[in-house]
Amino acid sequence: MKAVEKLARAVENIDSLLCVGLDTDIKKIPKFLLKKKDPVLAFNKKIVDATSDLVCAYKLNMAFYEALGLSGIISLKKTMEYIPKNVPVVLDGKRGDIGNTAQKYAAAIFDYFRADATTLNPYMGEDSILPFSEYREKLSFVLCLTSNPTAREFQFLKNSGKPLYLQVADRVKRWNKNKNLGLVVGATHPGQIKDIRKAAGRMPFLIPGVGSQKGDLGAAVKYGSAGGALALINSSREIIYPSSGKDFAVQARLKAIQLYQSINLARN
Repeated sequence: MKAVEKLARAVENIDSLLCVGLDTDIKKIPKFLLKKKDPVLAFNKKIVDATSDLVCAYKLNMAFYEALGLSGIISLKKTMEYIPKNVPVVLDGKRGDIGNTAQKYAAAIFDYFRADATTLNPYMGEDSILPFSEYREKLSFVLCLTSNPTAREFQFLKNSGKPLYLQVADRVKRWNKNKNLGLVVGATHPGQIKDIRKAAGRMPFLIPGVGSQKGDLGAAVKYGSAGGALALINSSREIIYPSSGKDFAVQARLKAIQLYQSINLARN
């Protein structure tokens, strides 16, 4: 099954656009878990058990695992194997190189880790995207307009009157010959999400920035999923770190339910 189809099925079956980010920082997980052989994996398993019936996808940022060295890579691999097979997994690496290097990045993410989707930086042009889009069963979200405050330093620059983020949307739409590319669009830019959706057509969106970054959930849902397009509304820290006690998984579930309900209220 293609990743796009798997995602669409998850959205329909669970009636959810919620994507939980397992950006697990060993310095932030409950201290009692540090006694475990693999504290990161133990934490992730509890979060997955508490939320898997509410989400259409999980997103794992590779940096949090790579920073731990070999043990982190093992935790990442085992976490991905633990997530239910019907739930798509986005491995967030923001890769952006060319040639053989890009091919190896793609092989690591899609062949070794067996992720359903990933994130890419388009700064080096189509050459950096093509090795990933050649994995026709997989899905790659290309950075278009990111949620961080300094995104404006480059992404709002204009050429011939059109801001860079819209030019990226146009280019990715042109590159999307295998129908397996999407865009990363931050919820912290509500005024721009509508314009990007118009430019991108029905390409899937990965939308970070709600929760701790205070993005506009209503605009993210309304415009991100306009016309029935796929949109993943991602939240990481707000859901996975509501408590440092033994009730952390219960509290994570409550946060996930709250956001799940808010998303569906906005959808309706």
